[in-house]
Amino acid sequence: MFDENLYPDRRWLIIPTSITSSINFGEVEEDSIDNLRLSIDGTQTFVKYNINIVTTPYSESIIIDFEGNTEEVIVEPGIYGRPSIYSSSYQEYTHDEILNILNTPEWTVPTSGSTFL
Repeated sequence: MFDENLYPDRRWLIIPTSITSSINFGEVEEDSIDNLRLSIDGTQTFVKYNINIVTTPYSESIIIDFEGNTEEVIVEPGIYGRPSIYSSSYQEYTHDEILNILNTPEWTVPTSGSTFL
């Protein structure tokens, strides 16, 4: 229904509102607790962030000191960029998936004549 390619490297993580004080806002797109969207019952919220999926290992040079000395490091396959609040206890969603979730009665108050997916 939605264009998944709109944000292919972005993920959304639904978390309990009880842990919002643990969010490092330097790691997510939201900038404060005050700007988080809450579920209708107020028990859940979500954060969004960008990830980098590495499928093949590669090497890169990193600067290791103020003199400009570098060191080669191997970047192993994996998913990088998840915030410190991330836990596999919570489901991570793509753009298409989160839009479908947010279009439910748990997240959106229906208006006259509206229907949910």
